Amino acid sequence: MIRDAQPSDLDAIRRLYRQLNPDDPDVTDGSDAEAFEEILRTPRLRLLVLERDGEVVATTYLNVMPNLTRSASPYALIENVVVEESLRGTGLGKQLMSATLQAAWDAGCYKAMLMTGSKQPSTHAFYKACGFAGDVKTAYQARKWRA
Repeated sequence: MIRDAQPSDLDAIRRLYRQLNPDDPDVTDGSDAEAFEEILRTPRLRLLVLERDGEVVATTYLNVMPNLTRSASPYALIENVVVEESLRGTGLGKQLMSATLQAAWDAGCYKAMLMTGSKQPSTHAFYKACGFAGDVKTAYQARKWRA
């Protein structure tokens, strides 16, 4: 089952994010819980989870951005795509990405974008199989925080 995250999902999402970014420092001041609550109450932000046998095993974060171009159609930014390590390659990621893209189209988005820092060919093949093209635009990133 794919659904919007609920307040009780925070620990499961933290566990998945630890698999995604194992070098991230632990957050002990509660700011992650505050950010999670803000995401849940903001209509244009959707934290989706895939639940299997009652357990959250995958997640993705959809940001729908208002826009003045393209007939004022919004666009989507997808972040933090992660499937439980032991379940990767089973098709769950494709199911979740399909639902995430459908949510973007349902919100009227004219495009959906994502970036990955992965150099793994399998990661790039996954995104291509989900309908993303890696040769349409060039992405640049500026960062204040570094792991």
